[in-house]
Amino acid sequence: MNIVKHTYLVPGDDFSAAGQASSDLKNKLKKMGVSPKALKNIAISLYEGEINLAIHAGGGNITILVHPDKIEMFLDDDGPGIADIELAMTKGYSSASEEIRNLGFGAGMGLPNMKKYTDEFEIESEVGKGTHIHMVVNL
Repeated sequence: MNIVKHTYLVPGDDFSAAGQASSDLKNKLKKMGVSPKALKNIAISLYEGEINLAIHAGGGNITILVHPDKIEMFLDDDGPGIADIELAMTKGYSSASEEIRNLGFGAGMGLPNMKKYTDEFEIESEVGKGTHIHMVVNL
């Protein structure tokens, strides 16, 4: 089987568009017969990533590679970066504005959920340059 590539652009500060990539990918993978558990893990981790791109990074790019045995998700942005990744990975920690929290986002579970619902999770970030996340869900 060939590796299938999907790409998505997540616009910044557009919460109506955030979630479209995870929904689209979930529907495509469901048609391919991916297990419900893997679909759930992919949808949750990718949705959390999309929301983070919209809230914190001013948008970004998502690249998905569908392998026979795994799904790889790459999230890249040129946003402000994360100064303290360890702190950002703490459940409940959020740098979201009050306005974002009033919209129901920014609960501080994005990065922890991305790690929790994936089999592999890597994050690299540099202040002023952006953040790059690689996630894998095994099928």
